[in-house]
Amino acid sequence: MKRALGVCYYPEHWPEEMWTQDAAHMAEAGISWVRIGEFAWSRLEPSAGVFTFDWLDRAIEVLSNAGLKIILGTPTCTPPRRMLEQFPDMLALDAQGQPRKFGARRHYCFSHAGYRAASGRIAEILGDRYGRDTRIHGWQIDNEYGCHDTVLSYSDAARDAFRDWLAARYVTVEALNAAWGNVFWSMEYGDFDEIDLPNLTVTQPNPSHELAFRRFSSDQVVRYHEVQVAALRVRTDRPLIHNYMGRVLDFDHFEVGAALDIASWDSYPIGFLSDRLEASAAHKIRYLQQGDPDMQGFHHDLYRAVGKEGRWWVMEQQPGPVNWAPFNPAPLPGMVRLWSWEAFAHGAEVVSYFRWRQAPFAQEQMHAGLRRPDDAPAPGLAEVTQVAREIAQMPDIALQQAEVALIFDYPSEWAWTTLPQGQGFSYFALMLDAYRALRAQGLSIDILPSTVRDLSGYRLVLAPGLATLPDGLEAALTGAVTLIGPRANAVTPEISIPLPMGPNLAGLDVTVTQVETLPPQIARTVKGGGALHHWVETLEGTAQTSYETDNGQAVVKHTGNLHYLAGWPDATLWARLVADLAKQAGVNTREMPEGVRLRATQTHVFAFNYNAEAVAFDGVTIPPAGVHWWPV
Repeated sequence: MKRALGVCYYPEHWPEEMWTQDAAHMAEAGISWVRIGEFAWSRLEPSAGVFTFDWLDRAIEVLSNAGLKIILGTPTCTPPRRMLEQFPDMLALDAQGQPRKFGARRHYCFSHAGYRAASGRIAEILGDRYGRDTRIHGWQIDNEYGCHDTVLSYSDAARDAFRDWLAARYVTVEALNAAWGNVFWSMEYGDFDEIDLPNLTVTQPNPSHELAFRRFSSDQVVRYHEVQVAALRVRTDRPLIHNYMGRVLDFDHFEVGAALDIASWDSYPIGFLSDRLEASAAHKIRYLQQGDPDMQGFHHDLYRAVGKEGRWWVMEQQPGPVNWAPFNPAPLPGMVRLWSWEAFAHGAEVVSYFRWRQAPFAQEQMHAGLRRPDDAPAPGLAEVTQVAREIAQMPDIALQQAEVALIFDYPSEWAWTTLPQGQGFSYFALMLDAYRALRAQGLSIDILPSTVRDLSGYRLVLAPGLATLPDGLEAALTGAVTLIGPRANAVTPEISIPLPMGPNLAGLDVTVTQVETLPPQIARTVKGGGALHHWVETLEGTAQTSYETDNGQAVVKHTGNLHYLAGWPDATLWARLVADLAKQAGVNTREMPEGVRLRATQTHVFAFNYNAEAVAFDGVTIPPAGVHWWPV
């Protein structure tokens, strides 16, 4: 696999006389890709129908002459102010009915037909001009769908589109009433036009209504996205890319990715630790300047699954302090290099840094780049240059299928967000705990969608929290040692309790008869070590009990290779489970030092030290924030 470095650049932010020097410095640093244009709509079309491409033409020429490959973005995440004159109702509304007003970005509703058409139009215009330009090597569509909580919109446009979506899904309102259980609380409808959006209700709206709205909202992202894909497909043969954001779960990234060639994501390890991760205060302090040891790896493996044939990039890599998290410390020396190599070890083709030069104005002026606002090199630049030298000296990396798979399912996130049955239950956090437990035993993991139907080659499969077992997946789970639960197959696609009650798996006689959620200070201890917290289920059935609580309540039941987990394990219990399941599956494990993670490829094994101190491992000493690799 070829590896390369990139950077995000905004020529419209800088005097034109700086462009040539910037391009030369990028090339000198070993950077070969540059992303431009994704926020530039107001400069590309300063007034309706009047385009000024001359500056972009010159920027493309300057960058290309320096040997840089260009990714051109469609600027649709930042519609200019004049768009509101044309479409005054294009703004998304939050759950309180307040508009997400102009003055930042992502201020559009995915359901607005006029804005969707305008987005397709600007993609067509850019495609007509640059689609066959050999200097353009790829296209980024929009930017960070869902960032700033912008998937769910409660606008009139969303309400009208939702009604149409419901009519297409259920055909008759009687079928909808039956599917949703609307006889409860006299919620029955006489016509689809009577159905409103599930916000501003006295208490929780019908969960079936809410889950349907979440499914609809995800479909609207896909529909919006595919308009631009269609516009560009006939105008370019270059790969189409979108840059997803970490822990944005409101739409199905697999479905958006189906129309793309390459998946990418924006990696901000320190920002995510502070802003998007459930963890103890001690954990956050320990990794304050490094980021969580598993958050990046999890997303790397996720987006490798989203990308067509496993193709994926990091489109934005944090190179210094960010500006948007509650706290924004600087990375430890070495972390920019570590994050870069960790991405490559997980299969990234390109790691691109955000951004070339720190802007001295507007919302991101405190967001560090590879150069300071005064154009002096920032600390991250030296590490990027080092990575570029190492890439040139190192043979290509060849990936291999892992022995372990983790099933990830966006609809399960929507189901458990809709009906968590208590504070503190997070599908993502449960999944990350499982991933962390596997990595803490030295394992490499493939993350797979719930639509997977061929699991051949995997010895161990984990599918925690899978709300509804999709048709066909059960048959695929029969070969490997498999752990499902808690909350596996616990609801129908309409989020009602299935009868007979779940998990309803052939060959595994287990019934969940009661569910309960626990406050943080309460846990159910398990014989042999560890405990269940957050969520606990009571099980019945003839399947063999392999783990139980101190008072004799079943924690894991199994028949052959199929295991059902009746709660959310703490770290100790997860470690026991992974070790036992791996042994049954014939997968070799090794207990890793705290904060050290491995990633195996066909050609190399990589070790990453997320600690602020050196760690001795496998006969070598890995420095703080250090990377070590050796050939297989």
